[in-house]
Amino acid sequence: MLGIVFGVFSVIAMLAIGEGASQQAQEQVLKLGANNIIIRSVKPPEGAISSRNSRNSRVLRYGLLRKDYNLLKGTLTTVTDVVPIRETTHEARYHDRKTGVRVVGCSTKYLDMNHLTVGQGRFITDQDEALIENVVVLGADTADTLFPYQNPIGKTIMVNSQPYQVVGYMKPRLGSAGIGGSLAAQDYNKDIYIPLRTFRSRFGDLLIRFTSGSFSAEEIELSQITLKVENREDVLITAEVVKESLKKNHATDDDYVVVVPLELLKQADQLRSIFNMVLGSIAAISLIVGGIGIMNIMLATVTERTREIGIRRALGARRKDIIQQFLTETIVLSGTGGLIGVALGLLTPAAFNVIKFVAINSLNLEGPNGSDFSKLFLEMEPQVAWWSLPMAFGISVAIGIIFGVYPAQSAAKLDPIEALRHE
Repeated sequence: MLGIVFGVFSVIAMLAIGEGASQQAQEQVLKLGANNIIIRSVKPPEGAISSRNSRNSRVLRYGLLRKDYNLLKGTLTTVTDVVPIRETTHEARYHDRKTGVRVVGCSTKYLDMNHLTVGQGRFITDQDEALIENVVVLGADTADTLFPYQNPIGKTIMVNSQPYQVVGYMKPRLGSAGIGGSLAAQDYNKDIYIPLRTFRSRFGDLLIRFTSGSFSAEEIELSQITLKVENREDVLITAEVVKESLKKNHATDDDYVVVVPLELLKQADQLRSIFNMVLGSIAAISLIVGGIGIMNIMLATVTERTREIGIRRALGARRKDIIQQFLTETIVLSGTGGLIGVALGLLTPAAFNVIKFVAINSLNLEGPNGSDFSKLFLEMEPQVAWWSLPMAFGISVAIGIIFGVYPAQSAAKLDPIEALRHE
């Protein structure tokens, strides 16, 4: 029975963990927006020459152009919003406190497009954009680092030797995991947001870095363009039109990538099915082992109860009655084990939380040195798949029947006279 108990529990627990991991992956994709199309600038590999960069130039020119944005905005009828952004990394300072940040030049539409929430104050407005204002909105961690004991609203911070007035800060938000090789993981809590036109005016398109007596220079106009498609059914078709449209301004597609979250969502669904099949198959082995255990026990029982079988046959029991007796016993064993296994399977989320609690306190997974794997582990919540409960129980009963038939037939085939003589 214990073999069946742990077999059923393993099936339910593994499917619950697989479902939780899949749910987490789908949430990451949905945060990108299933109706969105994301176009990212991509830096060519080291040593490669961008299609827009001459071999003699010391400036690496690559990525999306403002005329790409104008082209997409003016030609795509299925798109409701087109949101351009420009980003770079820099240091933000307030008096003696400083921190590294990702400076994001964007418009007011960026807020809803990325599911961000203002904690206090306001976000970038169209007026800020039109007037090229030096205003900034802080991410949650950036606000806590620069202003640990005071309200940042109305204060002035320095970025790239330029003063910016803080007009708001964001609520904390979980970072997004890296999706394939197209999108890197992003920690929105360490961002700061300024108007896109202000970004262009203060930072320009040319980024120069001095390292060890040498310098490198890159020219990029836009880091990303996000398109919001009106109907989900039009996403894939629109993505193909986008790829064809961008060819007008780019000789090759080596300096940008088009990411369709809807495709990633479908891939996540396929991976969940494969994941569940693999985990379910591994756990089903435990059920088979439990069934073999039941068969062995029942065969031993037949040997121990040979005299009892002989007495029953002598009193008029038919072979059918003997088979029914032993099959009933195996079904009761496997069925009871299945019910206990289902009960334990329902406790999988609680058991997983206990494991996380122990891991947090003993391994310090929440510390600053925690790996990406440990962060994903801490964020994952097993989801019991309700369809797995009757399935696992049904399999346990079926295994009881299958592995109980042979012992039952062995008992029924015993000769009554020989059975009565058995000691």
